[in-house]
Amino acid sequence: MTPNSRTGAGRRSLATLICGALAAGGLAAAGTTALEPGAASASSHREAPLVSGTPQYDNTDLYAFVSPDKPDTTTIIANWIPFEEPAGGPNFFTFAEDAQYDIHIDNNGDAQGEVLFRYTFTTHTKNDRTFLYNTGPVTSLDDPDLNITQTYDIELLKLRDQHPVSRTKIADDVPVAPSNVGKASMPDYGTLRKQAVHQLAGGATTFAGQADDPFFLDLRVFDLLYGGNLSEVGNDTLKGYNVNSLALQVPTRMITESADRPVVGIWSTTQRKNAEGTFVQVSRLGNPLVNEVVNPLKDKDVFNASGPWEDARFLKNVTQPELPKLIEAIYKIDAPDEPRDDLVDVFLKGVEGLNRPPHVTPSEMLRLNTSIEPAAEPKRLGVLDGDNAGFPNGRRLTDDVIDAALQVVEGELVGAENDLGDAVDANDKEFGAAFPYLADPTEGSRGPLAEGVDGGDDVRNQLGDALRPAGADGSGDTTLIAASAGAGAGGILLIGVALVWWRRMRRRAY
Repeated sequence: MTPNSRTGAGRRSLATLICGALAAGGLAAAGTTALEPGAASASSHREAPLVSGTPQYDNTDLYAFVSPDKPDTTTIIANWIPFEEPAGGPNFFTFAEDAQYDIHIDNNGDAQGEVLFRYTFTTHTKNDRTFLYNTGPVTSLDDPDLNITQTYDIELLKLRDQHPVSRTKIADDVPVAPSNVGKASMPDYGTLRKQAVHQLAGGATTFAGQADDPFFLDLRVFDLLYGGNLSEVGNDTLKGYNVNSLALQVPTRMITESADRPVVGIWSTTQRKNAEGTFVQVSRLGNPLVNEVVNPLKDKDVFNASGPWEDARFLKNVTQPELPKLIEAIYKIDAPDEPRDDLVDVFLKGVEGLNRPPHVTPSEMLRLNTSIEPAAEPKRLGVLDGDNAGFPNGRRLTDDVIDAALQVVEGELVGAENDLGDAVDANDKEFGAAFPYLADPTEGSRGPLAEGVDGGDDVRNQLGDALRPAGADGSGDTTLIAASAGAGAGGILLIGVALVWWRRMRRRAY
């Protein structure tokens, strides 16, 4: 929690909006009585006991923003599978086939979804007699050497009271960008990424595949809140890890109720098929970090299975949050007075005059005013620094949500001005200027080349060269190579191991 500088005018902008709403009266009542019995919604990196054991179904982050290069469109990015170790082969990272990955839109503020985009995935295996994810260098998504591939469909559902009134398939068998195995396997990963960007009818664009985890923060917060002395803050815990991403860019008119109602609420969920063949919701995400640091352990799994129209049973977790009390105990920074109606206002209703729908039903989701134009020079603290196109008005990839949320939780909007933060102010990789905006994933094979290996990327030739004899005394090796012709890359690797052992034994004999 280190100081961060920003302009006083920026600090006052959101505080003025919130204080004006508080002064108008009725916030506390609206924050409690307008919520029906039920549960709240959100998830993040390994935030709940059940879903942490099944990462394919675990939402990590949700982003929504007016597209900077196409301001008549809105981009939504939803991520799954936290902490993907890039070298985690031979079974690299795929979306689950028994899951429905859903993106929900509430376009009238009633805490119900009116528009739903549903992604479902199918896995294809070319050769199940090898352990390899790819059997040679992959230069395109239809390369025969890409052994494990996935495709997906997108279904657009229009809803009323959470019941479908129409279904339209808007994407069919679209290829997924693969995991980035390494330079030898995928010498030009950028080309594979571009091939996975798919134009849909009606002006929408979609992408699914692996990406660098865009969330940047220092997760040492869980080591008793940065160790109690702040001596090791500033390390981006997620640096070098990847996620599986869904990115969808749609004409804004496709998700808003009307031009006069530009605010939409967005959340993502995962539904998993159970043993009875029924899909059950197991993960959900709206605003970042809600289920990680707002809900106690007893509520986390139920929270993940709930919907925003049920957001009452966890209201106490927002109005009487635990985090400020912990910070006060360790760092002697006074916790703001409770109940925290300012947090209800920002995170459950949207900010008055910015991204609050009229007649809003308080509920936890990411709210975006699609009529606000993208900032020419985005500021990482978003609205707190006078940039109304940023968090908590939606969430851009560059928004520093840790610092912004921490400052608000510590009372920035109720007179306790502060510049708290984790000293991680930007992602370790630059984001793209065009859809899908995400940075390429970190490759699994990285570091210096092994001794005796050149920089070429013809894997078959390199394997063959490694198995050929270095001198005339290796004639027996050549016979083995000839006998192995057509055995495939997996067979060649096994023979190579046998030859290394044979040569060592021969040297020992002499």
